[in-house]
Amino acid sequence: MLENKKIVLGITGSIAAYKACILARLLIKKGAEVQVVMTPSAKEFITPLTLATLTQKPVVSEFFDRRDGSWHSHVSLGLWADAMLVAPASASTIGKMANGIADNMLVTTYLSMKAPVFVAPAMDLDMYAHPSTQQNLKKLASYGNHIIEPGTGFLASKLEGKGRMEEPEKIVEALEQFFAKQQKLAGKKVLITAGPTYEKIDPVRFIGNYSSGKMGFALAEVCAEQGAEVTLVSGPVVLQVNHPNIQRIDVESANEMYEVAIKHFPNADVAILCAAVADFTPKSTANKKIKRKDDSLKLELQPTQDIAAALGSVKKKKQMLVGFALETDNELENAKDKMKRKNFDFIVLNSLQDKGAGFRVDTNKVTIIDNHNGITAYDTKSKKEVAKDIIEAIYNRQ
Repeated sequence: MLENKKIVLGITGSIAAYKACILARLLIKKGAEVQVVMTPSAKEFITPLTLATLTQKPVVSEFFDRRDGSWHSHVSLGLWADAMLVAPASASTIGKMANGIADNMLVTTYLSMKAPVFVAPAMDLDMYAHPSTQQNLKKLASYGNHIIEPGTGFLASKLEGKGRMEEPEKIVEALEQFFAKQQKLAGKKVLITAGPTYEKIDPVRFIGNYSSGKMGFALAEVCAEQGAEVTLVSGPVVLQVNHPNIQRIDVESANEMYEVAIKHFPNADVAILCAAVADFTPKSTANKKIKRKDDSLKLELQPTQDIAAALGSVKKKKQMLVGFALETDNELENAKDKMKRKNFDFIVLNSLQDKGAGFRVDTNKVTIIDNHNGITAYDTKSKKEVAKDIIEAIYNRQ
């Protein structure tokens, strides 16, 4: 559940700070990327060097580096993270977080955080039981923060009671359970086609298109992050996949992509046809390079196998089939017609007339049209963010 997750680990001035080393190590062993942010007082309990060594990242503590003046951006950290975990969270930091007192890097990072925030209190039993602490925790919970209750046991004061920071293993388990619930495609098998196809003319030439595969690969990564087992059928591209839940199958021609898609579709819960598949292929392929003899070359083309129509014709009720339409004119009408002919559940339309959409760019601007005449238009976004919108549309239609 924590594979490839980006975690900001906030550490405050508490004797339980030593447990942050174990916590960081456990998160990293689970596949997470950990960035530590410490309050100044936390450095009195544990050194930044120890945590930087464990995480392989410089620890952030001050607003800027006093040696060279470089600024540490709390805003960037808030956008980077998949979650923020404050453990241990002292009474002082809990109070500052609850009341917006942004006098250190940890609290400003918290106030800039776009991702879910988890708070693991650690303090003496009377401090924890004090009405002000309890009120601050209730306030944090009302903001949507997740409070990881402390345990009961022997405390640094030699007293015994509630206030011990929850054990690192239990904290990691809480994060895993949270992300498991967030996974919209948990247990699903997803088939994705991506990239162009190359239709050979001779050993050195082909008919192709400008597709980079970026949209399909973004979909594969997001589906895997959302818990799906992904089969990615890719035409010739230079992109790489990183998630272990993605099985990549490389093909070249439309016919090869057809064969793989037909083979894997019966076991798929969802198929997303994002590839820019050639509609025509040369009727014959020369064995040797065609030499230039005349001023023109005539190629006789024949239709390729229609992957979308083939899958649409055998689609079962429990399966979902999503198509793409890249149009240059009459966009809505053409997309609706294609959706109906191919038996898609919905179609993702993008237009070459829209700036930031189409081939070879990192952004896209799409409109999702479903077979109940629902139309949802989105702003221009990164292709990964567009992929998240598409997955959300799939989830809402399951």
